[in-house]
Amino acid sequence: MPSFIDGPTFRALLRPSTNGRRTTKISDSGGGGSSGGGGIFKMFKLMPMLSSGCKMVALLGKHNNRALLADHATTVTLFGHRRGRVSLAIHEDTRAPPLFLIELPMLTSALHREISSGTVKLALESDTRSARRRLVEEYVWAVYCNGRKAGYAIRRKEASDDERHVLRLLRGVSMGAGVLPPPAAGPPKKEGGGGGVPAGAGPDGELTYVRARVERVVGSKDSEAFYMINPEEGGNGGENNGGGGGGGAPELSIFLVRMK
Repeated sequence: MPSFIDGPTFRALLRPSTNGRRTTKISDSGGGGSSGGGGIFKMFKLMPMLSSGCKMVALLGKHNNRALLADHATTVTLFGHRRGRVSLAIHEDTRAPPLFLIELPMLTSALHREISSGTVKLALESDTRSARRRLVEEYVWAVYCNGRKAGYAIRRKEASDDERHVLRLLRGVSMGAGVLPPPAAGPPKKEGGGGGVPAGAGPDGELTYVRARVERVVGSKDSEAFYMINPEEGGNGGENNGGGGGGGAPELSIFLVRMK
């Protein structure tokens, strides 16, 4: 069976570069603005300079029941240790468990290389078919990144401890990119001076994340797409919907398709 990325289902999900329907207001909680010619991926390329941003996220982790999100837009988060695998979480509400959570069969460092190209298209294809399950409830997925097959992955029913740590820290963040503090690794040593592990560091390297708000497009019960909304686009609704470069494709697109 040919892959859907070569077929009409995938092409039907590809959105034109302009779309007058988008009116979602972006609430930038990242501190550091992408004022012009920006986009989240350009922010991500500054990651070595964003390590101090983990302090801001750590404070957000102490959320005081006041959300920083102005509304409930669909949100996509890609996160993982640099030398570990990358996880994908899709939220309808970041204060609730993710709608879809999966560990992708690719290293975070490989995703970083794709991000450096400026555009990432993740396509997840499920061969299983159940009339009783929604598309996002399917378990086994073939994963493609920018047209290349990365392997297979299984959707998680429950988040791991590390994943819960990340999602808890980012609960109030609508969009951004940076380095997160690692989970607490037990009580500190009583003697011997300050040492400690650098913020975000661990046995698999720094814990990095990219979070973006997305436009969700449902093609059918067997196909959905998520297109990243660039910060400078939010709320303009009509004239400047082409993104930072003027009429280009979204920096991040995610496609879920169940084969018939």
